[in-house]
Amino acid sequence: MSNTNPATNRPRVLVCGGGIGGNAVALQLLRAGIRATVVERAAAPRPGGQAVDLRGPSVEVAERMGLMPGIRKSQLDERGMVFVDSEGKELLRMAAEVFEGKGAVAEIEITRGDLNQVLLDLLEEAGGVDYRYGEWATEISQDDAGTDVTFASGSTERFDIVIGADGLHSSTRRLVFGPEEDFSTYLGGYMSFFTLPTPAYAEQHWIAMNSLVGATGVGLRPDADPTTCKALVVIRDAANPALRRDVAAQQQLIRERLAEGGTIASTVSDAMATADDFYFDELARIDVPNWSKGRVVLLGDAGYCGSPLTGQGTAMALVGAYVLAGEIATHATDPEKALARYEEVLRPFVATAQELPPGGLRSMTPQSRFGIRAGLFVSKLMTTKIMKPLMMKMLTKTESYELPDYSVQTPRLTARGPAGPVTPREPARPHTPLDGIVGTHRMVTFGSGD
Repeated sequence: MSNTNPATNRPRVLVCGGGIGGNAVALQLLRAGIRATVVERAAAPRPGGQAVDLRGPSVEVAERMGLMPGIRKSQLDERGMVFVDSEGKELLRMAAEVFEGKGAVAEIEITRGDLNQVLLDLLEEAGGVDYRYGEWATEISQDDAGTDVTFASGSTERFDIVIGADGLHSSTRRLVFGPEEDFSTYLGGYMSFFTLPTPAYAEQHWIAMNSLVGATGVGLRPDADPTTCKALVVIRDAANPALRRDVAAQQQLIRERLAEGGTIASTVSDAMATADDFYFDELARIDVPNWSKGRVVLLGDAGYCGSPLTGQGTAMALVGAYVLAGEIATHATDPEKALARYEEVLRPFVATAQELPPGGLRSMTPQSRFGIRAGLFVSKLMTTKIMKPLMMKMLTKTESYELPDYSVQTPRLTARGPAGPVTPREPARPHTPLDGIVGTHRMVTFGSGD
């Protein structure tokens, strides 16, 4: 028997994962009168993190969801990217305006943690949801009428819909759809981020990137706090399963790749051991043939990760959350129809957003000095009048996607729930043209990849 409340047609929804996608879908469901339960494995919200940029469909989603005032308050002031040699000498400077705010640095930049906090603040303002930190699903079983979930705490509850928004290494996907290796494609390398004190030589407001011989890239990018910055390390290498969850081995690999790499490499290597937010993971793509199985559905990286190489991760999470919440609210009494419609509506956007830039990781991490020089030459060429239109076409490939408008179809459910009155959905804002895309930064150096 379904857990849907017959008096209000409100399904009981569980969201696994308190990241951008999970919090965004919870917010939109709450505004439609559906108070979800959110479980997040971490003990508290994770602050900071790498910068993400808003463009196109995700800007439209952010505007419709009322995120922009909060985003503007925490917006980063990044003005472009500088490519330097091992001694810090400038080789190429690319201002954000070169590609009209749609290249490596976008008009709207914000750290992942700050964007997530904007969503958490709005959730609280809207009345809040049942939010459980330090909790996650350990068993999921379902029948035709609902889904039973056992949590790490030992409790068991029943839901109408379970949303897996728990990232690249999703446990929801593993429990319901199968092992990660069935859906993951290794893209040839690893990426690491962490915070460090801003060195005296760093130029404020500009990202500095240095390509090293040996298929490695290292860089520094501005942080919200000018006294700190973010390290970025990109390594092209064969897959090594032993690196997963072994921080000592991960950092040893980075030290080896950055050894004798020059100014930025030395700064990053020296600061890494004391960083309290060290992040390291493989670059991988996730392809799940069907995003839902019964009443369990995947959102964002859990179902369709394109990797940071695409620059579209945040876009897919935000746009996906918006569409999923809209379809669940529209088809509140028919979960399977809602989940099928979500996939039908979103698939065209995701298919385009998951596409890798030309050459993939090989073009971003040349092996030799010749490859590095070739990459710089191609980057300069892409800013010329002849080649810039081609670059702009690649950078704006998702702009033709038209977001659905759920303000007409979505029922206005205002009944009192277990935590008090539910905030009614806001009136629809005027439809505005789409104007870009979003995600973590893609590199714009193209080389021989030798």
